[in-house]
Amino acid sequence: MLRLLVCLWLLVYSGSSFEVQNKPVTEDCLDCLCETMSGCNASAICVNGACGIFRITWGYWVEAGKLTLPTDTALSEDAFTNCVNQPHCAANTVQNYMFKHGQDCNGDEHIDCLDFGALHKLGNLKCQEELPYIFAKVFNRCLKSKERMAEEKIIKEQETVST
Repeated sequence: MLRLLVCLWLLVYSGSSFEVQNKPVTEDCLDCLCETMSGCNASAICVNGACGIFRITWGYWVEAGKLTLPTDTALSEDAFTNCVNQPHCAANTVQNYMFKHGQDCNGDEHIDCLDFGALHKLGNLKCQEELPYIFAKVFNRCLKSKERMAEEKIIKEQETVST
């Protein structure tokens, strides 16, 4: 059993072929994308061709550079589903896509998580269109919750410093 755990750890965390250098998306933003797209359901599942916790499509994966697990190549038959159903590889796929296609989708002159949400859901050519109501509601609620938690953390740290 220990040998299996060590092998799994090496598979996931060793110098794998799905590591990326440029990561414009924050952990909080990734959490909200995951929560909105799948409820962060880590079951290896595809729904209408969209797979994993971020519900990534084959085209999105290709646009993001066809990241793979260390045991695959981009030409492997299962490379797409193996990567996007593995949370770390899937998150790096999102990072690559956003680095490549990052743009101001909502016209506020800033590229931030709101733009990444639109890019993820609508794609780089349509990200300026209106988001589906349920997606926008869940995504915005998650972002507001993350903001509140960050503010509360800052207040607690300030209280600790001043006492």
